[in-house]
Amino acid sequence: MDATMWKDMFELGVPLAEKILRPLFVYVFLVVGLRLAGKRELAQLNPFDLVVLLTLSNTVQNAIIGDDNTVVGGVIGATALLGINSIVVRFVYRHEGLERLVEGDSDVLIEGGRIRMDRLRKELITVPELESAAHKQGIASLDEVERAVLEPSGTISFFARKPTPEVERHAELLARLDALHRDVAALRAGGRPA
Repeated sequence: MDATMWKDMFELGVPLAEKILRPLFVYVFLVVGLRLAGKRELAQLNPFDLVVLLTLSNTVQNAIIGDDNTVVGGVIGATALLGINSIVVRFVYRHEGLERLVEGDSDVLIEGGRIRMDRLRKELITVPELESAAHKQGIASLDEVERAVLEPSGTISFFARKPTPEVERHAELLARLDALHRDVAALRAGGRPA
């Protein structure tokens, strides 16, 4: 095997400290950037958001690896990213205020069965997107929702009205069936229906 092949694979093209600092800077930039971009970037992706996230990863790749395309350089960069993330997650876990600053707060999108259009506009979520998220959680219509909350993770939690319209209709049908059952039983007994 050629000696230059081994050199190209394993000899770092940039100093080790730079290989560790580059991912750190990119990591901090992405955390801040995604926080400023809003919660929808995290979970409620439309095709435009997906394109941005895919191209974002390709855009920052060179910033992470620099002029070094070696296997060792890639492993060091990936290890630095994983290590930074592990440290940040553990640190944020122990500091609730910092977690709220980094992740943001929940946002109520539906309150008391009423859609809060101002909150939808702030989060750049359309009513059809909200309906689609409700459908994914087994809710047929937003009329069935008492409360919907956009969580810091980007997921939307739906809380159904108590009782739901389906439950009310079901109870009404059961009551009618019970009345019919009593009437039939009274007719069989030779009496008058109620």
